Amino acid sequence: MTQQTPDRHDPCTDSSDATARTASPLATTDLRRRTLTQGLALALLPFGMPLLAAETTKSNTDNTYDQDSILKDAVAWFGKGSAGLAGVVEKAFKDHGRPVGYIKGEEAGGAITVGLRYGHGTLQLKAGGTRSVHWQGPSIGFDLGANASKVFVLVYNLHNVESLFQRFPAVDGSFYYVGGAGINYQRRDGITLAPIRLGVGLRAGASIGYVHYTKTKTLNPF
Repeated sequence: MTQQTPDRHDPCTDSSDATARTASPLATTDLRRRTLTQGLALALLPFGMPLLAAETTKSNTDNTYDQDSILKDAVAWFGKGSAGLAGVVEKAFKDHGRPVGYIKGEEAGGAITVGLRYGHGTLQLKAGGTRSVHWQGPSIGFDLGANASKVFVLVYNLHNVESLFQRFPAVDGSFYYVGGAGINYQRRDGITLAPIRLGVGLRAGASIGYVHYTKTKTLNPF
């Protein structure tokens, strides 16, 4: 006669099964809670995106100048307004948007084939703070006459003031008296400077050179 061996239960297995049965309701509840939380987060995401965009826009607006403010400050600096001044400001905003700051200064120079330019002014940032600035450089081209004038420089994409103090290549092709005002662009390392001038002299033609912005005055234009 064959003897049947009684079934033996592994106590460890029984314990694991009991634990699993005991933990199952808790795990299910936790899973439901996480699912609900994720679903709620996804549902609210469309509402949060506009708020984030609004905060970013507000930050950019707070740290840049609007067109009306720039025109008002430029008119106050030059002591007069003109259709040309409004036009060059409008062009700068159309080309580059809102500036982070501006430089109000004065410069003098003269040119017969090879010219020199010297200037000094104050950098004003919308985010706060001012800084004294000097500039100088050669101007090589078909320039005639001399000029001495105030200048109002719009400053774009300047995230570190120290980055201003370097050479900025310039194409300064101007009649200064086109519409009573003149503007040109200087650009380097993503930074754009847009000098606006109302001069008392006369310069005609195309100037090719650079402007070197420095912390202190120097007589060396190079």
